[in-house]
Amino acid sequence: MITRGYEAWVRDFEVERERRATAPEPAWERGARVHPAIWRSMRRFHVGESGDGANLIAKADRAGDAAYARAVRLFVAEEQNHARLLGLLLGAGGVPPLTSHWSDTVFVRLRRLLGLRLELLVLMVAEVVALRYYRALRDGTDDALTTRVAGAILADEERHVPFHCERLREAFARMPRPVGRLALLGWRALLLSAALVVAGDHGSALRGFGVGRVRFVRDVMASAGPVVRSILDRAV
Repeated sequence: MITRGYEAWVRDFEVERERRATAPEPAWERGARVHPAIWRSMRRFHVGESGDGANLIAKADRAGDAAYARAVRLFVAEEQNHARLLGLLLGAGGVPPLTSHWSDTVFVRLRRLLGLRLELLVLMVAEVVALRYYRALRDGTDDALTTRVAGAILADEERHVPFHCERLREAFARMPRPVGRLALLGWRALLLSAALVVAGDHGSALRGFGVGRVRFVRDVMASAGPVVRSILDRAV
């Protein structure tokens, strides 16, 4: 596996930032119409996208790599843009946002207790689940505005996963082989737990996407394999 280096990731994030700055905004004034269960589901994901990232940024700063810290700030800005897009999409549908949700509260508190390496592992759970969710949202509705927003967020998430994998690959390279494999086994278990929670909490929306709970969980877990292999490559 050839690593890109964090200067390359900074350039990647900056190019995407410039593209967003010059791209036309979606036609929010046209409104959006999806099933009420999908609105409820999107409100919960909007809460999850709405963090300020300050804790992750502070840990990246302490890691002592200026390029990585810069890349993390740009990553956080993209996540905040996801919250903006989802908030505007909810507004286009006349749906008020949630101010909090229990699952996000638990997830954030867990991450804040951990060091950078373990926080990234927990964050990767959310990223992998989000990949499947936003793909289902993009492909499972016939509302043009919803499809566009979900597609834009999905494209970002597809870049975020390899970014975090690169940092985790470096961290796991410094760990004994049995410890690394055990940690990733635990990560798979945490991913399964998160997928089951999302499937249960968003089951009506998933049925509306034509995915269903069982297929959603199965697809999320199938995507874990490439992530684990990417982290372990050259590492253990």
